[in-house]
Amino acid sequence: MHDGTLLAALDLGSNSFRLEIGRLHHGQIQRIEYLKETVRQGSGLDENGMLSPAAMQRGWDCLARFGERLRGFAPHQVRAVATQTLRVARNRELFLAKGLEVLGFPIDVVSGPEEARLIYAGVARMLPPSDERRLVVDIGGRSTELILGRGLRSQVVGSYPLGSVAWSMAYFPEGRFTVQAFDAAHAATEDLLADTPGRYPRESWDVAYGSSGTVGAIGDLLAGLGEPKGLITRKSLVDLRARLLQAQSADKLKLDGLKEDRRPVIGGGVAVLGAVFDLLGIEQMQVAQGALRQGVLYDLVQREAPSTDIRTATVQALATRFGTDAAQAARVRRTARTLFDQVMLQAEPEAARLLDRAAQLHEIGTSIAHADHPRHGAYILHHTDAPGFSLQELRRLAELLLGQRGKLRKLSLDLEDARFVVQLLCLRLAILLCHARRDPVPPLPQLALVGGSFSLRVGAAWAAGFPQSAHLLRGEAEAWKKTPWDVNVVLG
Repeated sequence: MHDGTLLAALDLGSNSFRLEIGRLHHGQIQRIEYLKETVRQGSGLDENGMLSPAAMQRGWDCLARFGERLRGFAPHQVRAVATQTLRVARNRELFLAKGLEVLGFPIDVVSGPEEARLIYAGVARMLPPSDERRLVVDIGGRSTELILGRGLRSQVVGSYPLGSVAWSMAYFPEGRFTVQAFDAAHAATEDLLADTPGRYPRESWDVAYGSSGTVGAIGDLLAGLGEPKGLITRKSLVDLRARLLQAQSADKLKLDGLKEDRRPVIGGGVAVLGAVFDLLGIEQMQVAQGALRQGVLYDLVQREAPSTDIRTATVQALATRFGTDAAQAARVRRTARTLFDQVMLQAEPEAARLLDRAAQLHEIGTSIAHADHPRHGAYILHHTDAPGFSLQELRRLAELLLGQRGKLRKLSLDLEDARFVVQLLCLRLAILLCHARRDPVPPLPQLALVGGSFSLRVGAAWAAGFPQSAHLLRGEAEAWKKTPWDVNVVLG
């Protein structure tokens, strides 16, 4: 990306949706505009994990307004990420489909560890260069992320299903503050964070930082009470809790700096932060300026080059961990990309990169067993932490690995998506053409797509010289029967 490029990050949190627009300047991103709307989507999640129609509509209305601001932005300039509420919502696909329509850009649902990685990246980028060891705490509406890191690199990441919205609904219904409610919220927090003292021991970090809305809101309240701006201490938290108890309810709370959108969730936020202080031995915490959205902006820049895209390193680490044949993966990748470029006449860089990664990882399942290794590979991707990837990207990779060979009609694959079908066919053909674990002898078959039909043109001399490969290609055409797509092998 060149200097002057505008970039936009959307953070679709459980309490608020945020849009940050920045301009790239000599490797730094300068803020141009920041928009925030209190959507409270997390409060619309019922006990069955379903988002209510009203909660979804609030989200869509906000996305439509953000989408108007983003008109004219190219896809590579924008990334929207969704966190805990949409991670657990059983009807999230409905929200995401219409969200894409009204926003104009896809929405990536990120895992908890990936959210934590991006949060740390945002915090670190907004701090002066330092060799200090950092603990970063981010309390969201329905999840809390804890990260240890140094410099620009996170080292230990964790995500836990508790936050200001969830805890306020569970322990402070109707905004009532009681000692019993705070004690119950504290105990529940300690229960969910039971492993954290061992993962984040006091001797492993020098400075504690708190990021995002809950910590920022508490910092503002404490500053209004005369505490140093941007600093939260154990004593000041105890004093703030006493003020909430004195007020007895959120609607009676009179504090300078308390914004109306924070009033309904302040009890849960104070309870969670107090428990985190106790568990991790924190005496004081600095309020950080950076957060998830800044991490997403810098991640956008890094995604533009394979050498800096963390997904490249993640794929390589997975391939090494599961002992894949690097030479075979490389030849399958080259062959699949050649076929893909024949079909996709318009540039599809992200689709091409996803195909590359599927080729690199297509044999990871053999580390479990060669028999049915496509299913094993898909299982690995469904159950691994993969820095840089959204849940949708991992699902697509898993589907490509699952469908890499054999019958298609019995697999749960999205064969209505033309881009995915092209990726899948190219991967399957490349694996067949490299079946002898050597580069296929040129010329490669020519692949074309017209309507819903693929034609695979094979030279007669090539087919005669490589009868096994020709036989496998005819079998591939047979495998696509009873799907919405035709694959025809043409000699000549």
